[in-house]
Amino acid sequence: MGYFNRNQKEDLDVPIGPNNRIEPGGPDRGQPTHFLRGRQWGLFAVNVPSDFGKNKITWTITANGKASVIPASLHPDYEISPLVEAAVGNTPPVLRFEQNGPSVQGPRGMIVERSAAVGTPLELTVWASDDAKFTSSSSSRPKNLGSPVALRWTKFRGPGNVKFSNEKPQIEKIEDKTAAFSGKATTTATFSEPGDYVLHLLANDYSGEGGSGFQCCWTNAEVKVRVNP
Repeated sequence: MGYFNRNQKEDLDVPIGPNNRIEPGGPDRGQPTHFLRGRQWGLFAVNVPSDFGKNKITWTITANGKASVIPASLHPDYEISPLVEAAVGNTPPVLRFEQNGPSVQGPRGMIVERSAAVGTPLELTVWASDDAKFTSSSSSRPKNLGSPVALRWTKFRGPGNVKFSNEKPQIEKIEDKTAAFSGKATTTATFSEPGDYVLHLLANDYSGEGGSGFQCCWTNAEVKVRVNP
């Protein structure tokens, strides 16, 4: 699930509870509490039982006195294929937080944990690889393409402000014979207040944000950070 925040003047923080809840099974089903301006595609996944059938879940958000209720179901009209784009076989980037550690591919995401102290930058390093396939409604591939993977760090949850040294760090290419492209990128996050935070990492391939209408191919990851005074 993702969201479209039509408030173009401010980012919003709405804590889990009556004003930010997913039901049934909530109120906390892994949704954000920090809402950026504009549209944010497929940020998190909600697991439902195999016999979910025609049931629905609802995400209710109340901000500035206005309530929005978003229904979600398994209706076939809304099915997407986020793990492969059929026309050229394009697949999402692969992310790791250790060079040879566990990996994730696709919007279902993975979670790692870190600790930090207020005011002290926390180094965040990620390894990314991709098949470097190009998905587009146009018939020709542009001659000058940038890196096959674009990264973006954002605050997902947390009581204070988070400042990244670079929200969109450049990926340094590394040698890896197992993928068409592999690289490494590092940034830092600095926290203004103690508490529990969640940072979100989005990895897009050549298809761009939201898959450019194809609904493939991007990868999510989250870093849970315990920030001490």
